Amino acid sequence: MKTERCCPELSRRTVLGAALTGLAGATLSTQTAFAAAGAAYTGDTLVVISLRGGFDGLSAIAPIGDPAYYQARPSIGVPKNLVIGGDGTFGLHPALAPILPLWKSGKLAAVHAVGQPDPTRSHFAAMEAMENAAPGTSLRSGWLDRMLGLTGATAPMAGVSLGHAMPARIMLGSSDDVAMTGIDRFTLAGEDKRPMAAALRAMYAGAPAALAAPARSADRALAAATKVKNLEYASTVTYPATELGAALRDVARLIKARAGLVTAAVDCGDWDMHEGLGAAVKGQRMFDNLADLAQALAAFTTDLGDALNNVTVLTVSEFGRRVRENASHGADHGHGNAMLLLGGGIRGGKVYTNWPGLSPGALVAGDLAATTDYRAVIGELLRKRCGFGALDGVFPGVRPSDFGLAVAK
Repeated sequence: MKTERCCPELSRRTVLGAALTGLAGATLSTQTAFAAAGAAYTGDTLVVISLRGGFDGLSAIAPIGDPAYYQARPSIGVPKNLVIGGDGTFGLHPALAPILPLWKSGKLAAVHAVGQPDPTRSHFAAMEAMENAAPGTSLRSGWLDRMLGLTGATAPMAGVSLGHAMPARIMLGSSDDVAMTGIDRFTLAGEDKRPMAAALRAMYAGAPAALAAPARSADRALAAATKVKNLEYASTVTYPATELGAALRDVARLIKARAGLVTAAVDCGDWDMHEGLGAAVKGQRMFDNLADLAQALAAFTTDLGDALNNVTVLTVSEFGRRVRENASHGADHGHGNAMLLLGGGIRGGKVYTNWPGLSPGALVAGDLAATTDYRAVIGELLRKRCGFGALDGVFPGVRPSDFGLAVAK
């Protein structure tokens, strides 16, 4: 059974009634909930950042060693003398300077020429397929929901979506998760005027478990969030004043509070740059968006400190951009793309790829060919950092990549 936005500030979106049967007639205290947090799971906290709109991996991780890159992008290609990091074949966009220290210290990597097995240039269809991640099957759940369910984690804050644009599909399913705009705003509507939570508990006190499970699950989440709110947040880190900055700050709060967070989904939009993607200088859309992303990630990793050793961050996007720039100094919907990987267990400072090249004969309908399934990349991380064996329960029929992206935990 699942609830969707039962009030403006609270969404207890996914509830598995059978798994909560043992809670019938009882409400866990916050302390009890935290004590049991993630008891069955010892892997990394997986943070998935969705770069919605079609992230241009060819700008972020520029293939500077491929001469066809500059032929296709005479005005928006990132000049070789401006890239940072890299190896002469690829170079990081200069706007990523805030996370260059992570690249140099081996905590940040990229995977290039990734994509979906059934490409489409429709935002809606591509994002739905990416978050479902089970093409050709009857599964309708989201892959993060399936991953969460297989960990055995029961903490009320084990799975969290943060931000204003909730990625419903990626968490859709039977596992227990919470969607919120922010920890400090996570409350029952009207609670400031009357004891709504107490009324909710009383209303369902004697109800059958199947009916009461959503209310009790929401009550546990509220109690857990209250504990996080009441903990002194010891941090001198200044996050950028963006939605992404606020969301990652709350993810860090949950991790540092040891609230049992297994996975967090965060949205970062505005990557659909048909026009004005621009040159690699400040004031241009791609530069400014990448700078915001990099600043938020830099703040997040600094805030976590040693806790980063047990956290893996990855970025996904529904598709990449066309190789050839258009007349509006942008790029239209494409296919192959780049992912960023960040964490204490990542073997960073490197671009992993089976690079197909950008010559006209190597392109697929004008797009960068996707030589690696994005699910295979995530699968390698699930095995090495999250303790998974077979992947069929998350990504049916997918084999993990063998790039050596991460150190086995």
